[in-house]
Amino acid sequence: MTRVFRPGARRSRLRFDGWIAGLGTTSGTRVVLGHWLRSPFGPFSDVMVERDDGERLLLAPTPRTAEFVGGTYRFDTVRVVPVDVAVVADSWTVTAGSLRLHFTTGRRTPLGRLLHAVPGPLAGRPAWAVVTDGVARVLLPGVRTRGSAGGGRREWYGARDLLAIRELSGAYDDENLGALAPVEPPVRFGFGSVPRTPALTRVTTTVEAQ
Repeated sequence: MTRVFRPGARRSRLRFDGWIAGLGTTSGTRVVLGHWLRSPFGPFSDVMVERDDGERLLLAPTPRTAEFVGGTYRFDTVRVVPVDVAVVADSWTVTAGSLRLHFTTGRRTPLGRLLHAVPGPLAGRPAWAVVTDGVARVLLPGVRTRGSAGGGRREWYGARDLLAIRELSGAYDDENLGALAPVEPPVRFGFGSVPRTPALTRVTTTVEAQ
């Protein structure tokens, strides 16, 4: 069940458990996929797109998820469209409205091996995100694991694994997005970006809201 947030209400913490993929393309479009296996809304996926001209779009599967994600991050356009994600081994296929993506993951990175060794219950706690924030700032410029979000909300990202992304193909509005490229410039949806090198992160995200 989705909570309704009202001014003056007691602040609650909502947990989203799943994966975040950060992708750059040679066309200049950058994409952030959230694939949530468990959330207050049930399983769902959403896609944040920043075009080469700076336009920021949210593609969300339902009005409720669009309202929540759109109230937590910053977008110029929000669209409610079917969002489907199919995962077979290391192959990911994403369809979101007129967006089509296919990418494959590679090996666990050295940082991913360290994150994978942290017990899940610890990695998912906001206190752990506070500890890792300083490390992220040094090892992954632009990445933050805690900060203030939209609507007076606060967020903590508890990373639990990190896989390299090695191949990408896709199109948006029938325009070829080109090949895989660094996420450059950083995306501007929230208080931090994804890693510059395209990667898939296993994460537990905690959002504190009224």
